[in-house]
Amino acid sequence: MPSKKVSLPSDACQTCPAYAQLEQMGIKVGNFDRVVALAGNPNTGKSTLFNALTGLKQHTGNWPGKTVTRAEGGYQFNGVKYKLVDLPGTYSLLSASQDEEVARDFLLFGQPDCTIVVTDATALERNLNLVLQVLEITDRVVVAVNLIDEARRKGLEVDTRTLSRDLGVPAVPIIARTGEGLMTLLTTVAEVIEGQIVTRPLRVSSTPEFQQAVSELATMIEELLPGIPNARWLAIRLLDGDTRVQKALLSGELAEIVARQSQADVQFSKKIALAGRQ
Repeated sequence: MPSKKVSLPSDACQTCPAYAQLEQMGIKVGNFDRVVALAGNPNTGKSTLFNALTGLKQHTGNWPGKTVTRAEGGYQFNGVKYKLVDLPGTYSLLSASQDEEVARDFLLFGQPDCTIVVTDATALERNLNLVLQVLEITDRVVVAVNLIDEARRKGLEVDTRTLSRDLGVPAVPIIARTGEGLMTLLTTVAEVIEGQIVTRPLRVSSTPEFQQAVSELATMIEELLPGIPNARWLAIRLLDGDTRVQKALLSGELAEIVARQSQADVQFSKKIALAGRQ
Protein backbone atom coordinates (compact mmCIF):
# COMPACT_ATOMS: atom_id res chain seq x y z
CA MET A 1 0.00 0.00 0.00
CA PRO A 2 1.20 3.55 -0.62
CA SER A 3 3.28 5.08 2.15
CA LYS A 4 3.41 8.73 1.11
CA LYS A 5 2.26 11.36 3.58
CA VAL A 6 -1.32 12.54 3.14
CA SER A 7 -2.09 16.24 3.43
CA LEU A 8 -5.47 16.83 5.02
CA PRO A 9 -7.38 20.02 4.30
CA SER A 10 -6.96 22.70 6.95
CA ASP A 11 -10.62 22.47 7.90
CA ALA A 12 -10.01 18.98 9.30
CA CYS A 13 -10.21 20.61 12.72
CA GLN A 14 -14.00 20.58 12.30
CA THR A 15 -13.86 17.04 13.66
CA CYS A 16 -11.87 18.04 16.71
CA PRO A 17 -14.63 17.50 19.30
CA ALA A 18 -15.03 13.87 18.24
CA TYR A 19 -11.31 13.30 18.12
CA ALA A 20 -10.89 14.97 21.50
CA GLN A 21 -13.47 12.61 22.93
CA LEU A 22 -11.53 9.67 21.51
CA GLU A 23 -8.51 10.90 23.46
CA GLN A 24 -10.66 11.00 26.59
CA MET A 25 -11.67 7.40 25.90
CA GLY A 26 -8.02 6.37 25.76
CA ILE A 27 -7.84 6.12 21.97
CA LYS A 28 -4.63 7.59 20.57
CA VAL A 29 -5.58 9.27 17.32
CA GLY A 30 -2.29 10.98 16.54
CA ASN A 31 -0.81 10.20 13.10
CA PHE A 32 -4.12 8.82 11.82
CA ASP A 33 -6.51 10.53 9.44
CA ARG A 34 -9.67 8.50 10.07
CA VAL A 35 -11.08 6.38 12.90
CA VAL A 36 -13.03 3.19 12.13
CA ALA A 37 -14.89 1.14 14.75
CA LEU A 38 -15.23 -2.62 14.44
CA ALA A 39 -18.39 -4.02 16.05
CA GLY A 40 -20.13 -7.37 16.00
CA ASN A 41 -21.55 -10.31 17.92
CA PRO A 42 -19.10 -12.74 19.53
CA ASN A 43 -17.85 -15.50 17.22
CA THR A 44 -18.50 -13.68 13.95
CA GLY A 45 -14.81 -13.51 13.01
CA LYS A 46 -14.42 -9.91 14.15
CA SER A 47 -10.98 -10.51 15.69
CA THR A 48 -9.87 -12.36 12.58
CA LEU A 49 -10.84 -9.37 10.45
CA PHE A 50 -9.09 -7.00 12.87
CA ASN A 51 -5.89 -9.05 12.66
CA ALA A 52 -6.11 -9.29 8.87
CA LEU A 53 -6.40 -5.51 8.50
CA THR A 54 -3.88 -4.42 11.12
CA GLY A 55 -1.27 -7.17 11.02
CA LEU A 56 1.23 -6.52 13.80
CA LYS A 57 0.36 -2.81 14.09
CA GLN A 58 -1.76 -3.34 17.19
CA HIS A 59 -2.06 -2.12 20.76
CA THR A 60 -4.05 -3.73 23.56
CA GLY A 61 -5.11 -2.41 26.94
CA ASN A 62 -8.19 -1.66 29.01
CA TRP A 63 -10.79 1.01 28.44
CA PRO A 64 -10.35 3.82 30.99
CA GLY A 65 -12.09 2.84 34.21
CA LYS A 66 -13.11 -0.56 32.84
CA THR A 67 -11.72 -4.07 32.95
CA VAL A 68 -12.91 -4.59 29.37
CA THR A 69 -10.02 -5.22 26.98
CA ARG A 70 -9.48 -2.79 24.13
CA ALA A 71 -7.57 -3.55 20.95
CA GLU A 72 -6.63 -0.87 18.46
CA GLY A 73 -4.42 -0.89 15.42
CA GLY A 74 -3.84 0.81 12.14
CA TYR A 75 -3.84 0.26 8.40
CA GLN A 76 -3.23 2.42 5.38
CA PHE A 77 -5.37 2.41 2.25
CA ASN A 78 -4.94 4.61 -0.82
CA GLY A 79 -2.57 6.86 1.08
CA VAL A 80 -4.93 7.49 4.00
CA LYS A 81 -4.10 6.28 7.52
CA TYR A 82 -6.90 4.61 9.45
CA LYS A 83 -7.13 3.88 13.17
CA LEU A 84 -9.14 0.68 13.73
CA VAL A 85 -10.76 0.23 17.15
CA ASP A 86 -11.99 -3.28 17.94
CA LEU A 87 -15.05 -2.92 20.18
CA PRO A 88 -16.01 -5.72 22.60
CA GLY A 89 -18.10 -8.42 21.01
CA THR A 90 -21.71 -7.85 22.02
CA TYR A 91 -25.24 -8.91 21.09
CA SER A 92 -26.82 -5.58 22.00
CA LEU A 93 -26.10 -1.93 22.80
CA LEU A 94 -28.62 -1.75 25.63
CA SER A 95 -26.06 -1.74 28.45
CA ALA A 96 -26.79 -4.97 30.27
CA SER A 97 -23.04 -5.53 30.69
CA GLN A 98 -19.78 -3.59 30.73
CA ASP A 99 -18.94 -4.86 27.23
CA GLU A 100 -22.22 -3.55 25.83
CA GLU A 101 -21.82 -0.25 27.65
CA VAL A 102 -18.30 0.28 26.27
CA ALA A 103 -19.40 -0.46 22.70
CA ARG A 104 -22.45 1.77 22.97
CA ASP A 105 -20.61 4.70 24.55
CA PHE A 106 -17.87 4.60 21.93
CA LEU A 107 -20.35 4.66 19.06
CA LEU A 108 -22.43 7.38 20.72
CA PHE A 109 -19.73 9.73 21.93
CA GLY A 110 -16.55 8.66 20.15
CA GLN A 111 -18.27 9.29 16.82
CA PRO A 112 -15.96 7.18 14.61
CA ASP A 113 -15.77 8.13 10.93
CA CYS A 114 -17.25 4.74 10.01
CA THR A 115 -18.41 1.60 11.81
CA ILE A 116 -17.91 -1.85 10.33
CA VAL A 117 -20.43 -4.32 11.77
CA VAL A 118 -19.19 -7.88 11.27
CA THR A 119 -21.91 -10.49 10.83
CA ASP A 120 -21.93 -14.27 10.42
CA ALA A 121 -23.37 -15.32 7.07
CA THR A 122 -24.53 -18.61 8.62
CA ALA A 123 -26.57 -16.85 11.34
CA LEU A 124 -27.42 -13.55 9.74
CA GLU A 125 -30.86 -13.13 11.27
CA ARG A 126 -29.44 -13.36 14.80
CA ASN A 127 -26.79 -10.73 13.97
CA LEU A 128 -29.21 -8.18 12.50
CA ASN A 129 -30.41 -7.10 15.95
CA LEU A 130 -27.06 -5.42 16.60
CA VAL A 131 -26.88 -4.05 13.05
CA LEU A 132 -30.24 -2.30 13.46
CA GLN A 133 -29.19 -0.85 16.81
CA VAL A 134 -25.97 0.55 15.30
CA LEU A 135 -27.99 2.05 12.42
CA GLU A 136 -30.03 3.98 15.01
CA ILE A 137 -26.82 5.68 16.18
CA THR A 138 -24.89 6.44 13.01
CA ASP A 139 -25.39 6.76 9.24
CA ARG A 140 -21.83 5.74 8.38
CA VAL A 141 -22.03 1.97 8.59
CA VAL A 142 -20.71 -0.88 6.46
CA VAL A 143 -21.94 -4.42 7.14
CA ALA A 144 -19.25 -7.05 6.60
CA VAL A 145 -20.94 -10.38 5.90
CA ASN A 146 -18.22 -12.79 7.04
CA LEU A 147 -17.92 -16.57 6.78
CA ILE A 148 -19.44 -16.66 3.32
CA ASP A 149 -17.51 -19.90 2.67
CA GLU A 150 -19.16 -21.58 5.67
CA ALA A 151 -22.56 -20.46 4.43
CA ARG A 152 -21.84 -21.97 1.01
CA ARG A 153 -20.86 -25.27 2.62
CA LYS A 154 -24.20 -25.32 4.43
CA GLY A 155 -26.09 -24.58 1.23
CA LEU A 156 -26.95 -21.04 2.28
CA GLU A 157 -26.90 -18.13 -0.13
CA VAL A 158 -26.71 -14.54 1.14
CA ASP A 159 -27.93 -11.91 -1.31
CA THR A 160 -25.80 -8.96 -0.15
CA ARG A 161 -27.26 -6.66 -2.83
CA THR A 162 -30.76 -7.10 -1.45
CA LEU A 163 -29.42 -6.83 2.08
CA SER A 164 -27.74 -3.52 1.21
CA ARG A 165 -30.94 -2.21 -0.33
CA ASP A 166 -33.06 -3.23 2.67
CA LEU A 167 -30.64 -1.90 5.31
CA GLY A 168 -29.77 1.28 3.41
CA VAL A 169 -26.03 0.76 3.95
CA PRO A 170 -23.44 -1.29 2.04
CA ALA A 171 -23.19 -5.01 2.80
CA VAL A 172 -19.94 -6.61 1.65
CA PRO A 173 -19.36 -10.39 1.54
CA ILE A 174 -15.97 -11.37 2.95
CA ILE A 175 -13.94 -14.30 4.21
CA ALA A 176 -11.69 -12.68 6.82
CA ARG A 177 -9.65 -15.86 7.29
CA THR A 178 -8.46 -15.93 3.66
CA GLY A 179 -8.69 -12.23 2.86
CA GLU A 180 -11.40 -12.64 0.23
CA GLY A 181 -13.41 -9.44 -0.22
CA LEU A 182 -11.19 -7.30 2.02
CA MET A 183 -10.14 -4.89 -0.74
CA THR A 184 -13.79 -4.30 -1.58
CA LEU A 185 -14.52 -3.76 2.11
CA LEU A 186 -11.72 -1.18 2.47
CA THR A 187 -12.83 0.64 -0.68
CA THR A 188 -16.43 0.72 0.57
CA VAL A 189 -15.42 2.08 3.99
CA ALA A 190 -13.37 4.83 2.35
CA GLU A 191 -16.24 5.79 0.03
CA VAL A 192 -18.75 5.91 2.90
CA ILE A 193 -16.43 8.18 4.89
CA GLU A 194 -15.81 10.50 1.94
CA GLY A 195 -19.50 10.63 1.06
CA GLN A 196 -19.10 8.91 -2.31
CA ILE A 197 -21.58 6.31 -1.05
CA VAL A 198 -24.67 7.94 0.45
CA THR A 199 -26.32 5.77 3.09
CA ARG A 200 -29.97 5.79 4.13
CA PRO A 201 -30.03 3.58 7.22
CA LEU A 202 -33.12 1.55 7.96
CA ARG A 203 -34.62 2.77 11.21
CA VAL A 204 -37.55 1.25 13.01
CA SER A 205 -40.72 3.16 12.22
CA SER A 206 -43.29 3.95 14.88
CA THR A 207 -46.45 5.93 15.41
CA PRO A 208 -46.55 9.66 14.63
CA GLU A 209 -47.19 10.30 18.33
CA PHE A 210 -44.01 8.48 19.31
CA GLN A 211 -41.96 10.28 16.66
CA GLN A 212 -43.27 13.62 17.91
CA ALA A 213 -42.36 12.67 21.49
CA VAL A 214 -38.85 11.68 20.37
CA SER A 215 -38.40 14.96 18.50
CA GLU A 216 -39.59 17.06 21.43
CA LEU A 217 -37.46 15.20 23.96
CA ALA A 218 -34.38 15.32 21.69
CA THR A 219 -34.78 19.08 21.43
CA MET A 220 -34.94 19.35 25.22
CA ILE A 221 -31.80 17.22 25.58
CA GLU A 222 -29.94 19.40 23.06
CA GLU A 223 -31.00 22.53 24.91
CA LEU A 224 -29.86 21.03 28.21
CA LEU A 225 -26.59 19.71 26.78
CA PRO A 226 -25.56 21.76 23.74
CA GLY A 227 -23.37 19.76 21.39
CA ILE A 228 -24.39 16.34 22.75
CA PRO A 229 -24.13 13.73 19.97
CA ASN A 230 -27.06 11.44 19.17
CA ALA A 231 -29.74 13.27 21.15
CA ARG A 232 -32.39 11.37 19.16
CA TRP A 233 -31.06 7.99 20.31
CA LEU A 234 -30.89 9.20 23.91
CA ALA A 235 -34.49 10.37 23.65
CA ILE A 236 -35.61 6.96 22.38
CA ARG A 237 -33.83 5.22 25.23
CA LEU A 238 -35.41 7.53 27.80
CA LEU A 239 -38.88 6.91 26.37
CA ASP A 240 -38.14 3.19 26.48
CA GLY A 241 -37.38 3.43 30.19
CA ASP A 242 -33.60 2.94 30.03
CA THR A 243 -32.61 3.63 33.65
CA ARG A 244 -28.88 3.75 32.83
CA VAL A 245 -29.36 6.63 30.38
CA GLN A 246 -31.74 8.38 32.79
CA LYS A 247 -29.21 8.09 35.61
CA ALA A 248 -26.39 9.42 33.41
CA LEU A 249 -28.52 12.40 32.43
CA LEU A 250 -29.71 13.23 35.96
CA SER A 251 -26.31 12.67 37.58
CA GLY A 252 -24.56 15.04 35.19
CA GLU A 253 -22.45 12.30 33.59
CA LEU A 254 -23.59 13.25 30.08
CA ALA A 255 -22.95 16.91 30.87
CA GLU A 256 -19.39 16.02 31.88
CA ILE A 257 -18.84 14.31 28.52
CA VAL A 258 -19.96 17.43 26.64
CA ALA A 259 -17.81 19.63 28.92
CA ARG A 260 -14.75 17.48 28.24
CA GLN A 261 -15.38 17.80 24.52
CA SER A 262 -15.55 21.59 24.76
CA GLN A 263 -12.43 21.87 26.89
CA ALA A 264 -10.43 19.49 24.73
CA ASP A 265 -11.53 21.25 21.53
CA VAL A 266 -9.06 24.08 22.12
CA GLN A 267 -6.28 21.70 23.08
CA PHE A 268 -6.60 19.37 20.09
CA SER A 269 -7.79 21.76 17.38
CA LYS A 270 -4.28 23.13 16.92
CA LYS A 271 -2.91 19.62 16.72
CA ILE A 272 -5.33 18.61 13.96
CA ALA A 273 -4.94 21.89 12.05
CA LEU A 274 -1.16 21.56 12.19
CA ALA A 275 -1.36 18.02 10.82
CA GLY A 276 -3.44 19.38 7.97
CA ARG A 277 -0.66 21.68 6.89
CA GLN A 278 2.11 19.08 6.80
